[in-house]
Amino acid sequence: MPETLDILYRDEHIIAINKPSGLLVHRSEIDRHETRFAIQILRDQIGQWVWATHRLDRGTSGVLLFALNAEMASALGKQFEAGTVDKKYLAVVRGHPPESGEIDHSLSRQRDDREWKGERSSDVAQTALTHFRRLASVELPVAVDRYPSSRYALVEAEPITGRRHQIRRHFKHIAHPIIGDATHGKGIHNRFFAEQFSCPRMLLACTSLTFNHPASGERLQIKAPMSGSFAATLAQLGWSKFVQ
Repeated sequence: MPETLDILYRDEHIIAINKPSGLLVHRSEIDRHETRFAIQILRDQIGQWVWATHRLDRGTSGVLLFALNAEMASALGKQFEAGTVDKKYLAVVRGHPPESGEIDHSLSRQRDDREWKGERSSDVAQTALTHFRRLASVELPVAVDRYPSSRYALVEAEPITGRRHQIRRHFKHIAHPIIGDATHGKGIHNRFFAEQFSCPRMLLACTSLTFNHPASGERLQIKAPMSGSFAATLAQLGWSKFVQ
């Protein structure tokens, strides 16, 4: 049976899916041997061409929005560039961050996969801002690192700018890295979640996108429910009420 994706919303102009963790959006110079891409799977599933309007990291799950023609893709792309798209993410992080706050920390530019020429980043810093609030916290009586117990928290993050890996890099910057992040996280905690909760994935998901419909102008919100090992892990931590 051909692989299919969970469609969250569809009309004659746009379509949104709930991208699973581990799936690339499109072909990448970094992962040249990968054969599965959201854009190709969706194209085959609905039998027509689709245009990706933004990106989600391979390990991030959640709302991924496509246009069904080039004109709609251009209109949506302008909204993302202008910062008028509201994006909400859920993440499990190490430690107990403040109840709410903002991370205003410039980030060096990292090239998109389609720009990749052998260099991964530059020294040019770009302004980057993320708002967050802590939804829940837990302290487990397990010595994962150098302390006799281990603290974790569930946070909602709203990136105001759209820098590459922004949420992941920002939470690393404030010493609360995202669990499962092999690049910006901490391996000992990643392994603990993989072994203890059977959850080897990165615990970051785009749960909501709100934007102006490119044809009607109507403000539209698309939500993605938590599922799979992410939802199961939240349940084991006592955070089931945050599973949509």
